Amino acid sequence: MGDRAWAAVTKTSAFVFGVEAAGEDTRVVQWYWGPRLPEAALAEVVGQVPRRTGSGFHDPRDVDELLPVEGGRRWGVPSLQAAYAGGVRSVELSFVEAVLSDTEIELVLRDPLGLRVGVHVKVVSEVVERWVSVANEGPHAVRLGRLDSGSWAIPEQAGYRYTGVAGAWAQETQLHRAELAVGETTFTSRTGTTSHRANPWIMIDAGDATEERGEVWTVALAWSGSWRLTAQRRPEGDVAVTAGFGHDGPSWPLDPGETLVTPSALGLYSDGGFGAASRAWHDYARHHVLPTPFEERPVLYNSWEATWFDVNEEGQIDLARRAAELGVELFVVDDGWFGSRTDDRRGLGDWWPNPDRFPQGLSKLFDTVRELGMRAGLWVEPEMVNPDSDLYREHPDWVLHYPGRRRDTLRNQLVLNYGRADVREWAIGWLSGLVSDYGLDYFKWDMNRSFTQAGWAEAGERADLLWIEHTRGVYAVMDTLRERHPRLRIESCSGGGGRIDFGILRRTDEVWTSDNTDARDRQAIQDGYSYLYPASAMSAWVTDSPNPHTRREVPLAYRFHVAMAGALGVGGDLTRWSPAELEQARELIAAYKAVRPAIQHGRQHRLAGTPGVTASAVQYVHEDTVVVLAYNPFALSKHPPRRVRLAGLDPEAVYEDAAGERRHGQTLMSHGLALPTWSTEGSDYRSEMVVLRRLGI
Repeated sequence: MGDRAWAAVTKTSAFVFGVEAAGEDTRVVQWYWGPRLPEAALAEVVGQVPRRTGSGFHDPRDVDELLPVEGGRRWGVPSLQAAYAGGVRSVELSFVEAVLSDTEIELVLRDPLGLRVGVHVKVVSEVVERWVSVANEGPHAVRLGRLDSGSWAIPEQAGYRYTGVAGAWAQETQLHRAELAVGETTFTSRTGTTSHRANPWIMIDAGDATEERGEVWTVALAWSGSWRLTAQRRPEGDVAVTAGFGHDGPSWPLDPGETLVTPSALGLYSDGGFGAASRAWHDYARHHVLPTPFEERPVLYNSWEATWFDVNEEGQIDLARRAAELGVELFVVDDGWFGSRTDDRRGLGDWWPNPDRFPQGLSKLFDTVRELGMRAGLWVEPEMVNPDSDLYREHPDWVLHYPGRRRDTLRNQLVLNYGRADVREWAIGWLSGLVSDYGLDYFKWDMNRSFTQAGWAEAGERADLLWIEHTRGVYAVMDTLRERHPRLRIESCSGGGGRIDFGILRRTDEVWTSDNTDARDRQAIQDGYSYLYPASAMSAWVTDSPNPHTRREVPLAYRFHVAMAGALGVGGDLTRWSPAELEQARELIAAYKAVRPAIQHGRQHRLAGTPGVTASAVQYVHEDTVVVLAYNPFALSKHPPRRVRLAGLDPEAVYEDAAGERRHGQTLMSHGLALPTWSTEGSDYRSEMVVLRRLGI
């Protein structure tokens, strides 16, 4: 397009940006983000900015910048803040050059006081990936107070509505949708992980988008530590979203010769409503993020809710035999197998089999698991330590702490500092040893508390870097494990859904969505999760009734049908299930396996209703198979939808159900299916799975 204008173009969208000079001030700005334009038309949007009223109190152009800084004539939300020697805080960047490669462009900017800033842009499928690199080429240290991955301007709309998820432990990824308020709307985590309270993404529309229609812009951050995302709506109507790692408070030193690189901020435009946006994110995750995206996730059994801390060889082998009879393919031993771990007050950090519970180590147990035809998995919590442990007594300096300050425990544990090379080396040693010694196929990697007293005594003035280096250290350990043990699969867990994002998904195969296994609560959690992340990575269990957390009683079929919407697992106490329940479970697991490729790898459609509240349904389409999971939690609701209209089918094709009845795709999408589950007559908690096969394939 020219030496100062460029376009990042996907199959359906375009992102046009470039360098704009205003006197001595040079800025990298966004001119366009929306539907794909003809190649010849891309240049037509360059510099085409409506005239806006300026004043001595407001600069209307800073909202369009890809990296608005703190300095000069800017009063909006900064993506980059720096403090130079002598207390200078005004950043003044000038464009130097554009460095192009086959896959990305870097716009190089420099500040006379020594900073070299690279603004990077790359197209990956339908996603525009952006990140920033900052190098200190000057003679003095610089301190960065904010370094976001980039800011995105949302095109002018008649109105602005945001969609996101928020919640708490056991209430993760609850969908929130409301008008974007004038001012600054910030979603953040100060916990050291992605957190249960929010997830690092936001969708913006004009207030008129639906599930299948309308323009939607998404900004997401691929990072698993603390983060901040701010949507800024100006009183005069402009909107921009900036996102990056870290939270307000910590600042990061950049010594001469050092470089700091941010994680990626991801932008995606869709004109097909929230559903199309979600499906584009799922495709991105499968093709460009997940390490093993097209494997079929095995049906697993996890022993936690059956045994809690009462773990021993005999009991685990008994559960393994029962699980194998149901058709389970992966058996995972949860907490309580190691050290002196008989409750949550001791033993965390001492990663060897408890000699009283497993006198022969874990070999007999996992040999039996494999003899039963299942793979072997183990729960670990590598980032934590109990003060009552051999590890802590030997290495009290390894935990996050400030000299002379308390070391507050949560869940009776402290956080190990993965920014330290010795901690990472220790973790790789015993984790790799467990895989080798016991032929493990699977780790459930847990992380059960937020950071407190987040100091790094040995790092001195550089201690705040632990907010970055801990997460990068976790990434490095996982990457090393996968390199050494290619068949190893990892599930990310953080007290449930506290660490779910595109950063951790690059290194893990599944995520534990919530510790809340209540089927009705899980419907809302799974619905919010689905806005960005694919079903294949969503671990979902069937547990006991009454549920151990909520005490709610839900029929077994309903519990299964909710868990079948992702990677199916079982976590109940099988010793207490009746013969009829075990037989029903066996049949439902077999039914799931028959359609597993469609659920895990198909295109997902959220069809109707409010999950867990009204009659609702979710659909998956993969090759010739269509799967619909339908739910109705309350029989007393006399106004549910009674007929489900399917989506994403070939209108000319004919589809056949299990009873041999045939309908055209257009009929199924326009007229729909009448579901017994959605009838106003019947009991609470009705559910069903409908399977259709496209004929002629």
